[in-house]
Amino acid sequence: ALALHNHQRPWAGLLALAASLAACFIPPLGGLPVGGYAAIALLLAGSILLLPAVAQRLTQPFAERGKAVPWRLAAARLVSAPGYAVVAAAGVLTSVALAVAMAIMVASFRESVDEWLVQLLPADLYLRAGRAQSSAYLGEELQAAIADTPGIKRLEFTRHEQLRLGDGQAPVALIARPLPADGSSLPLVGQAQPSRLPAVWISEAMADQFGWQTGQVVALPLGGMRREFQVNGVWRDYSRQTGALMIDLALYRQLTGDQRVNDAAISVDDPDASAQVASLLGALAEGNALEVARPGEIRRISLAIFDRTFAVTYLLEAVAIVIGLAGVAASFASLAATRRKEFGMLRHLGVSRAQIGTMLALEGGLVAGIGVLGGGLAGAGIGLILIDVVNRQSFHWSMDLHFPWAGLLLFASTMIALAALAAVLAGRQAMRQDAVLAVREDW
Repeated sequence: ALALHNHQRPWAGLLALAASLAACFIPPLGGLPVGGYAAIALLLAGSILLLPAVAQRLTQPFAERGKAVPWRLAAARLVSAPGYAVVAAAGVLTSVALAVAMAIMVASFRESVDEWLVQLLPADLYLRAGRAQSSAYLGEELQAAIADTPGIKRLEFTRHEQLRLGDGQAPVALIARPLPADGSSLPLVGQAQPSRLPAVWISEAMADQFGWQTGQVVALPLGGMRREFQVNGVWRDYSRQTGALMIDLALYRQLTGDQRVNDAAISVDDPDASAQVASLLGALAEGNALEVARPGEIRRISLAIFDRTFAVTYLLEAVAIVIGLAGVAASFASLAATRRKEFGMLRHLGVSRAQIGTMLALEGGLVAGIGVLGGGLAGAGIGLILIDVVNRQSFHWSMDLHFPWAGLLLFASTMIALAALAAVLAGRQAMRQDAVLAVREDW
């Protein structure tokens, strides 16, 4: 509490923010992003410690230049007695920061997953042999039958396999599919110049867990022997946390002699006839052993699963809002009795009940506005830490930053309006007629 009231020394807050930045560079300990968690705590603490100085600077202009009586009274109150306002604003800042951070992280993750699915699923139809990626195959005869199906313009097969790169290490996924020499069909986040060695593209999880980098030469056990490859690029993969490798299908067949495949990506001559092509493909195998899906359906199911997984975050955000509003209401309610004389004097001087109510609403709105502003900035910083530090060290994937501006603006304005209403309701006794009688206690 003393730290919150001491607005003359913002150095403690600045020191906490600097320590938060330094903590982002701490490597994971035992697979846990300890540095990321520390950075979030320090950023939140630093923001709260800086709140008194920020609150004074933001409210001073209203007290000096405001024209309307309620505006000047509300701002003067916050400037002359910032302690209670800072405590209330700190609660708002904390709840808003956590809600904004989660909103930014979830929106960034969802948009990145959607873009990733669009890039990885460019075909019109996708065909899979059964339900087990690595144990159900499309044999050479069935591959030929699929290729001869009327209406197909382009056909690309994919082979899934598991590789164990060393004793005591979990197997990683090997994906073989037709790839351009530069790997441009993949969602690349890093790339190297090709060399005379065969090319392999690795997922971000491989880069993090094995320390492989673009341009590095690595040995992979293929075709009964270890073969050298150059890491030509790092690609984003949200489906395999243990790591994945990708090589060209023709190269895989040349090195292993394995002609089997698991999946097929199919582009059709006429998109309007994709249903007929899907029906023909499904009839190629007995017992419905082939599964045919459209990319739109795959994206819809994937995003629906994503939304169900993160549905709890919206509940947590609602709880954070209630906590912040409760802090504002509690602060104004606790001061209602002590301010009876102040309100009585204002009524005695001719200030109407409506003006006092407006003053309380403005006080609550200003307090919430300061907290929302600080919480929004702190939440953006925490969101960046969640995206670039916590998620990367925990799950070994990156994502693009996306701000849900419409939702954040609606959230901020609603929070300020509700805080103003909470302040009026908490101090409603100030507008009662008998508040004038409180002045007599000093006569």
